[in-house]
Amino acid sequence: MKYVLKKTGLLLVSLLLISVLAFLAFSVIPGDPATKILGTQYTPERAEQLREELGLNRSLVERYLSWLSDFVRGDPGTSYNYFIPVREVLSGKIQVTVALSLISWLIIVLTGLPLGVFMAKEQRPRLGRFGIVSNQVVMAVPPFFMGILLTYFFGLILKLFTPGNFPGFEESLPQTLFYLLFPALAIALPKAAGVAKMLRSSILKEMRLDYVRTAYSRGNSRWDVIKNHVLRNAMLPVITFLAMTMADAVAGSIIVEQVFALPGLGRLLLASIGNRDYPVAQCIVVMIAALVVFMNYLADIISQYVDPRVRLN
Repeated sequence: MKYVLKKTGLLLVSLLLISVLAFLAFSVIPGDPATKILGTQYTPERAEQLREELGLNRSLVERYLSWLSDFVRGDPGTSYNYFIPVREVLSGKIQVTVALSLISWLIIVLTGLPLGVFMAKEQRPRLGRFGIVSNQVVMAVPPFFMGILLTYFFGLILKLFTPGNFPGFEESLPQTLFYLLFPALAIALPKAAGVAKMLRSSILKEMRLDYVRTAYSRGNSRWDVIKNHVLRNAMLPVITFLAMTMADAVAGSIIVEQVFALPGLGRLLLASIGNRDYPVAQCIVVMIAALVVFMNYLADIISQYVDPRVRLN
């Protein structure tokens, strides 16, 4: 319990620091939101009046405390660009990013773990070397470039989907999920290769320990030893990485959304920064950063239940 309380305290402190940094980052960016909003209707008097209405004339500390108080209560503010609550701006975008991230993470788990076990189990030198080299190549490809390759091959050559023609959840759920499969692959394949490499290394490290020799002496095959004795211990360092891949999937979706022209949080974030729509941009950044910290926290909690030595350390 003491371990969990300690990690929870660190989580709360980290979330507070994230909110401070996100608010300060958008507060020091050059540019006046009031000038951007008014556009051709700008006059010094109107700009001053608008700054007063938006609370931009208050001190930085006052604005932060007011924003944090509202954010904690579930009200991240009003969009400077759309003049509606930020929650409504995000509602139509967040489901795309969430769906893309979940599909990506499922692909990472369902491909990375079996591939890692297979690479550790495989004893034929040529096949093993081919698997390692192929894995390294896939792991080195950035998600945005992987997205370009998948778009060109599956979209333009095989014509399995039309790039840029996202159907939307309200039109056809099967077609939407099928379209999301390709950007999800762009995000998941490099991460799945990383999971496979880590799991393979962890299994091979465990295979050199004394308890494995004891298991072999009882007549177990290599697969039986891995399955019944090694895999649980080897999974410990992979658990943290798998938790982090969920956060990576969200971050990767922001980049890949640009390649596949998906109406998700990524495109909204870039548009909000360009339009000086800071309440929307701050909310997205805080959500993504908080997810990264929370997944680290979750990985630590899971690890201490899988291996009690974590609590002692």
